[in-house]
Amino acid sequence: MSMNAEEILDIIAKGETSSVQFKANVHNEQSIAQEMVAFANTKGSKILIGVDDKTWDITGLTADDLRRLTNLLVNAADQYVKEPIFINTETVGVKGKLVLVVTVPEGIAKPYKDKDGIIYLKNGANKRKVTSNEEISRLLQSSGYMYAEEKVIGHSSMADLDADKFRRFYEAQYKETPDNNQLEKHLTNLRLGAEGKLNIAGALLFGKNLQGLTPQFFITAIWFWGNEITDTKYRSSENIYGTLDELYRKGFDFVLSKLHKIQQPGKSFNSLGVSEVPEIVITELLINALIHRDYFMNDSIKLYVFENRIEIISPGRLPNNLTEAQVKKGIRRTRNNIIASFAPFLMEYRGAGSGILRSLDIYPNFDINNEIENERVVVTIKRPVLK
Repeated sequence: MSMNAEEILDIIAKGETSSVQFKANVHNEQSIAQEMVAFANTKGSKILIGVDDKTWDITGLTADDLRRLTNLLVNAADQYVKEPIFINTETVGVKGKLVLVVTVPEGIAKPYKDKDGIIYLKNGANKRKVTSNEEISRLLQSSGYMYAEEKVIGHSSMADLDADKFRRFYEAQYKETPDNNQLEKHLTNLRLGAEGKLNIAGALLFGKNLQGLTPQFFITAIWFWGNEITDTKYRSSENIYGTLDELYRKGFDFVLSKLHKIQQPGKSFNSLGVSEVPEIVITELLINALIHRDYFMNDSIKLYVFENRIEIISPGRLPNNLTEAQVKKGIRRTRNNIIASFAPFLMEYRGAGSGILRSLDIYPNFDINNEIENERVVVTIKRPVLK
């Protein structure tokens, strides 16, 4: 879609961001290719050439500039970016001067590199080199080349498998008893491990002693006195370890034990009452956090209980460009397919997106915030004001 002068002026007025960059002019293919790499590896962008990046003044371009830049930009995108990317350019007249708008889409073959093999990501209005294996793995995951749950745990062995739990599952699911001498083969066939070692999915589903096996994947649970996360004194706190079903049950019990119970009309005064926040809501949102979090990120799920709300914070943004609005419509895109396929047999998980819809119908007082820059999803469940 073509842009007009008013739209350009509005972009300039907001300054450079992680998705907008200004250039007075461009003469170096390698330099502009590095900017394209950073944008293609992030969320895409627009580069406005003919706008000073320091003063935001519209400097404009000549006809000769435009002819030269057309060739330079195409060559940079094709020869200096690996894999090559396709860009769109258009010239817009703004206050009597010509501005070249270059649109760099988010790439589908991440991670993109410059001609020297260096990977860049946007960091606010700037770019930075990517050097950590974790970040490179997450870029590969976003393109479908690698999945965190299939990453083999190098220090694991068959001794880390809870064989009794795995047998119970196997018998219930496949109506046969697995041969003890074939457990390694069964794990490989079910994509839960390889060569006598567990992968992350296998450990989180059927492992034992998880605090030593996958110490980075746990729940940080804190019960606050007030409503500020900066409070340094807690009512209680604990780190919860275990397989996914254990994490769910312990996390659920932690939250439920901190909530008020409400007497229902017509019930005896001595009746137990029901939770102020329906239990199904806590179940659905906590299980979704455990199943769909980003397991490339070595961080815990945060489970916070405040006086006015409950927060469930998952590492990683929503998967596969999913939005908050789509989640609330029941649309589901799975990041961890193996874990999601086993979850219905181990937890109260249905996997069809209906859980969120059912929770919204029962108790619509929760928000989902996909914090892309912070690489996390924050679910906020508002607690009712009790009289």
